[in-house]
Amino acid sequence: KQTHMVDLTKEQKDELCSAFHLFDRDNDNRVSTKELGAIMRSLGHPLSENELQQIINEADEDNNGTIELDEFLSMMSRRMNVGDSVEEEIKAVFQQFDKNNDGMISAAELRYVMNIMGESPSEQDIEKMMSVGDLNKD
Repeated sequence: KQTHMVDLTKEQKDELCSAFHLFDRDNDNRVSTKELGAIMRSLGHPLSENELQQIINEADEDNNGTIELDEFLSMMSRRMNVGDSVEEEIKAVFQQFDKNNDGMISAAELRYVMNIMGESPSEQDIEKMMSVGDLNKD
């Protein structure tokens, strides 16, 4: 196990807690391997099944097969790249949505990523998200 931990800023900790709770569907403060994969993809870190299993093995301190919030924060603090700026993180997430690399996120791309994340947004939900995000209406 890695022992080097980065001190998380309040902003990083809040972001990680939000990501964790977003995928903790039953609010039991535990995330399964499948849910962890979705979290990592949403943060711009898509991982293979082997990599996910290694992370689970590394993070699951009580060996119960799930990762609790404190284990997730501990694991992520070891994996954080200290040099990552907020702008770089935002760009990485944007690129996850921009499937055709045209520099824009279409409604279809938004729906695709939401579906991968286990969400089933209605057409109205997609329209609302697009209107909030598309300030210049292009």
